[in-house]
Amino acid sequence: MPFIEVTLVEGRTPEMKAKLIEKVTEATVEAIGAPIEAVRVCIREVPPENWGVAGHQKFVSPE
Repeated sequence: MPFIEVTLVEGRTPEMKAKLIEKVTEATVEAIGAPIEAVRVCIREVPPENWGVAGHQKFVSPE
């Protein structure tokens, strides 16, 4: 059973997240032949102040 975890900066709409889940699922089915009912997608949202780049806190836009 494929389990895909996507980490995003907070701020996407429920509709955007639903579309992401749909497209990631489709890509997984196409790429590895997994049955669609076996694919699991988890979106983990992180506050922008919790991101760091090159040792520095980096505020990342959700877009």
